[in-house]
Amino acid sequence: MYSGSGFSDWEIGDITIIINKGVYHLFHLIIPNHDYIAHAVSTDCINWRRVQNALFVGDPGEWDDDMLWTMHVYETPERFEMYYTGLKREDRGVTSRVGLAVSKDLVQWTKISDGTYPFQPEGPYYETKENNPRNWLSFRDPFRYDYEGKTFFLICTRAGTGPVSRRGCVGLVEKRQNGLQFHEPMLYPIVYDDIECPCVFELNGKFYLLGSIREDIKVRYWFADSFRGEYHSFHADVILPQGNYAARIIKDGDHTLLYNFYYAFGKIDALRVLPPPKELDTDSNGRLILKSYYRWKQMAHKAMVQADFNRIGLLFGNPTATVNFESDKWTLSSRSGYELCCFQKPAESYIWEGLLQVEGMGKLGLVCDADEKGNGYFISLDIANGVVQIRAWGFNAANDKSNFIFTDIQSHLFQTNSKKIFHFQLIRHGHYIECSIDGVVKLTLIDYTYSGPYLGIYSASSVISLKESTVQVLPDLMSEYASQENTMLQMGQQTG
Repeated sequence: MYSGSGFSDWEIGDITIIINKGVYHLFHLIIPNHDYIAHAVSTDCINWRRVQNALFVGDPGEWDDDMLWTMHVYETPERFEMYYTGLKREDRGVTSRVGLAVSKDLVQWTKISDGTYPFQPEGPYYETKENNPRNWLSFRDPFRYDYEGKTFFLICTRAGTGPVSRRGCVGLVEKRQNGLQFHEPMLYPIVYDDIECPCVFELNGKFYLLGSIREDIKVRYWFADSFRGEYHSFHADVILPQGNYAARIIKDGDHTLLYNFYYAFGKIDALRVLPPPKELDTDSNGRLILKSYYRWKQMAHKAMVQADFNRIGLLFGNPTATVNFESDKWTLSSRSGYELCCFQKPAESYIWEGLLQVEGMGKLGLVCDADEKGNGYFISLDIANGVVQIRAWGFNAANDKSNFIFTDIQSHLFQTNSKKIFHFQLIRHGHYIECSIDGVVKLTLIDYTYSGPYLGIYSASSVISLKESTVQVLPDLMSEYASQENTMLQMGQQTG
C-alpha cells in the first residue's frame, strides 16, 4: 500500500499507473495544493517508493499556473505521453483544460504547447463559458484510448443541456491530423453532477466504461457491444463499494487490473491510501466482477490447514451456544444471542479461506483481528438478501457515556445460493482488508481500528459450519510511509 502523506494525511489524489520494464510507475496528484504530480515506483504494485516528481504547475501567466488535476500516462512507440488537467489563476479555476507532457524515460517530462494542446470544452454538446449555469466548468480527467487506428480522449465534462445537477457526462474528443473533433457524449445518464476519472476497456467481447461518482463515493460501470455504441447499466452497477475512488485500469500481461485510492474513515479530507489492485473479469451474463490480485498467492507461504489451527474456543460463554470440533469441520450454534468461535492467527498479514455452510436464518459471519473480549471486525453475511457488511465493533474506553465502537465501514451485494454454502477468502495485509465470496471480491477497504490476535466465526440464532479452511502467511508490509525514502539510485538502475 502507499500513502503520499507528509504534513497532511490526505495528500494522495487521482492516480495513473503504467508498467515499463517490469516496474510499475504510479503518478498522482498532491492534495489540496494541486501544485505538482508525484511519481512512485514498485515491483509488485503493493509496496511503493517515491522518486523524482514528474510535473509542476506552470510559471505565472502560463495556462496551468494555478493547479494540476487528473492525468493519464500512455505509451506510444516513440515516447510516453501524459495528458493532464490544468487550471489558470486568471480564470479563478472556472475553466479546466487538457494539456500534454512527454517523456522518454518516465522521469524527465517536457510540456508541449502547440495548436492542439491545451484544449478546452466546445459546444454545442458540452458546457462552455457562455453556457455555464454552475459558474465553473468541468473538462478534466482525460483518458486516451486508441481504437481502429484513431485516437480518442474520454473527458469528465458536462452536457450542454439538462438539469443542472445531472449534467455530468463522459465527453468524447477525437484527435485528428488537422485538430480535434468534439463528438456527442459517450455516456450521458442524466443522473450525476460529474462522472470523474472515466476510462474504457474491452473485456471478453464487450466494452466497459468506468466512472467515479462524487455523490456517494463509489465506482460504477456501464457496458456496450461496441466502443461508440450505446452504453447500458445492469441492475447492480457498483464495481467498487463506498470509499474507493478515482479508479482506472491497466493491462498487466493477461490480467486487467483495477486500481484506485481509498478514503479512510469514510471522509474525503481524512487519510487517503492506495490499496493493492484487483483484477477484472466477467460472469456468464457479461457483468463485471472483481477478483483478487494474482500476486497474493505468489507471495503467500506457510499454509496451515484447519486441523492445525490453534483453537481458542468460545469467547463469550453464551449458555445457549455449542461448538463441535472435527478435524476438518467446526460447527457453531447459538440459539439466542451472539457467540464467537475463534483461533489464533499465525501472522499479522494473512490469507484465510474456507467454506461456510449455513443452517437457519439467524445472524452469522466472520470475525477477524479480534481480541479476547471480542473487539474486532465483524463481517456479516445476510444470506436471505445477499448483503455482506464489515463493521468495527467493540469497547470504547475513551467515552464512558458511549463506551462502544459500532462503525459500519462498508457493505456490498453478493449472490446467494439454495445450498447455503459459500467459499470465502479474507486477506489482511497491513491495514488493508479484502473479502471475497465465491471468488468475487466484495469488500475492499483500509481501516486502523483493530489488530487483535484472533480469527473466527460468529453465530446468533443460527448454525454455521467452517470447513476445508486454510490460512497462509503473507510477508510483512513495507510501511506506507517508507514510500518517502529517496530511491533515485534504485530508480536509475531499474529504468536504465
